[in-house]
Amino acid sequence: MFRTTDTVLIAVMVAAAALTYKTKHDAENRLREVRKIERSIRYEEDTIAILEADWSLLTQPARLQKLVESYQAQLNLGPSDPRRIVGLDAIPEKELKVEDLLAGEPKPEQDKTTTGSVSQ
Repeated sequence: MFRTTDTVLIAVMVAAAALTYKTKHDAENRLREVRKIERSIRYEEDTIAILEADWSLLTQPARLQKLVESYQAQLNLGPSDPRRIVGLDAIPEKELKVEDLLAGEPKPEQDKTTTGSVSQ
């Protein structure tokens, strides 16, 4: 009837089938995860494209000009003087005094702001 080798070979075949099934199942789970991530990436790319389109619409010079004209009284906007635009090297450095270093950082004053019914 059954010899020892037959029993061993049947056990090896069953173990190989179980390993194959487990490997296939794990591969399908990984593929499902990859597809889910790809869908998420595609959604984010579409969202970015929509936001870029909205941004280009909102920053159109003609639209901004209409807004400036309609809110001119409230905003008091005007053209910038080109001489006011400078590089970092044109900004004067703050003088460093020894007294400031020795005194440490000054303590901020207590804010006496009243908001609603709570006084701080």
